Order: sequence, then C-alpha cells, then structure tokens
Amino acid sequence: MKKGIIFDMDGTLWDSSANVAASWTEAVRKSEYDLPDISQKDVMGVMGLTMDKIADKLFGTLPKDKRMELLDICCEKENTYLLQHGGVLYPDLEKTLKRLKTKYHLYIVSNCQKGYIEAFLEHYGFGKYFDDIECYGNNLKGKGDNIALVVKRNKLEKAWYVGDIQGDYDATMQAGLDFIHAAYGFGKIKQTVPELAQFSDLPELMETLQ
Repeated sequence: MKKGIIFDMDGTLWDSSANVAASWTEAVRKSEYDLPDISQKDVMGVMGLTMDKIADKLFGTLPKDKRMELLDICCEKENTYLLQHGGVLYPDLEKTLKRLKTKYHLYIVSNCQKGYIEAFLEHYGFGKYFDDIECYGNNLKGKGDNIALVVKRNKLEKAWYVGDIQGDYDATMQAGLDFIHAAYGFGKIKQTVPELAQFSDLPELMETLQ
C-alpha cells in the first residue's frame, strides 16, 4: 500500500514569520503607498490564508487591483529573501524527515504563492525528502482541492495531512484524509484529533495510527 504524509508549511515545518515580515516591510517601504511596516504579528495573523485574502487583510485600504499588485511584489521579495536567509526550522526537522522517508512518501501542500515551497526546499537542501508539492499560487485552488490533487496525482492509497490551524483541518476533511494536529504551531483545533507536541514525535505517532 502506498502511504503518504502531506505537510502544511507555516507552523508545521518552520516559522518564517520574522523574515517574511522583514522582506514585506522592505517591499512596502519601496512602494508608492504610505503604509505601515509589516510586523511579525501581522504575518502570523494571516498565515494559512490564500494570497487574495492576505492582500485584503494587510492592504485593504488600497483598491483591489493595487493591493494584489503590491502583494505580488511582496511575495517576489519574500521568495528571494527566504531563499537566502531561510526561516526557523522546528527542532529535529531533518532528522525526523529522514526517519519518515523510510516508510512514507512525503509531500507539501500550502496556500502560499508560487516559489515559496521551492525557496524552503532549496535553502535547506530538503528536496530529496519530498515527492511532490502543490500550492495556491500554482493553480489558484484552495488547500482542500490541492490536498486531493496530490493524493490523486501520486496514486496514494492512504494519506494523512499534518497542519496546525483549523483551516488545515477543514481542508483535510474536504479532501477526505485523516488529520494530525501540529499543536506546537500557530493554531488550535476544535475537534479531537491526534496531536503532536513536537515535530520529532511524528514517527512514533504514525506507528499508533496504522
């Protein structure tokens, strides 16, 4: 049986919020608009949302077309910045990915822009651990659709999604998968689900879920 684990990015694999805030602030300051700097708290407040909703929340004072233009500039700057600087990995991330890779096929699905997952993989050399990735920026599809797409595309017979916020759980239910909560991340889940106190606990938790 082909088994897969599909991961969310932010709050699950790493915390890039500080560097995202730094890169977006740099982009905003260079723009023609008189907007406040983007704080780490601002970024953490929108992580997990699709890019259009992020633009609405952070740049809502601008006309729709202008806020999306600015968002595109911010995202391009962000990808370049993260490719160079990375983010904060959760403890024992690579060691745990190595362990998981011996038994499962690994994937990433995020609501991020195109190039964000690639910057993460390239900066750390993690591409060797993941079979496939998908994101909102590639096809403008929501996370539930993209989780289902990855399952279908890779012919997975059994799969789990690991995420940290309620939206991740909801998307997983839409896709018809089992959900694992990264409780160390940015959010809480209303439902009772398997929980990870730390990323490195995942191999042992998977043994109990078979």
